[in-house]
Amino acid sequence: MAYRNKVYVAFDGDRDMKYYNLFNAWNNNENFDFKFYNAHDLASSRDSSKEESIKHSLRERFYNSKLFILLIGDHTKLLTKFVKWEIETAIRLELPIICVNLNKSRTSDYLKPHSLDDYPCIFVPYQEKIINYAIKDWPNHFKNHKKNGNNSDFYYQDVVYNNLGL
Repeated sequence: MAYRNKVYVAFDGDRDMKYYNLFNAWNNNENFDFKFYNAHDLASSRDSSKEESIKHSLRERFYNSKLFILLIGDHTKLLTKFVKWEIETAIRLELPIICVNLNKSRTSDYLKPHSLDDYPCIFVPYQEKIINYAIKDWPNHFKNHKKNGNNSDFYYQDVVYNNLGL
């Protein structure tokens, strides 16, 4: 069994790569408190790879992950080939899911992929401090919500944002 200490990040690779790159820049910049072990550093797959070999590589990343982050942009819910499969895999593995709204919404909105229905997720805006807070905070809350059968969408109250200076 792999040591599950990684964070798996899913996103629209065609439209939202800049957000993923900034995510990694925060992680690699010593001036930010934003730190996580990126599952995408484990195994790589080429864009020209066949779908099954790409999914095999992604499965390896999942088996080392303790948390799933979904960057939600304007087209994310329309993606069925990989992003939907990644969401379904995260749910099957019962990973805590943090949904990061690129439109800066603090709650779930019309961009939420339907495959997240009936699964407890926390929704946060694309801001370094609240994402970092959720990485540390959400997994424990997720366990309790899952255990109690509470499959709602969750979001942080204004007091959390105020405490973070947001």
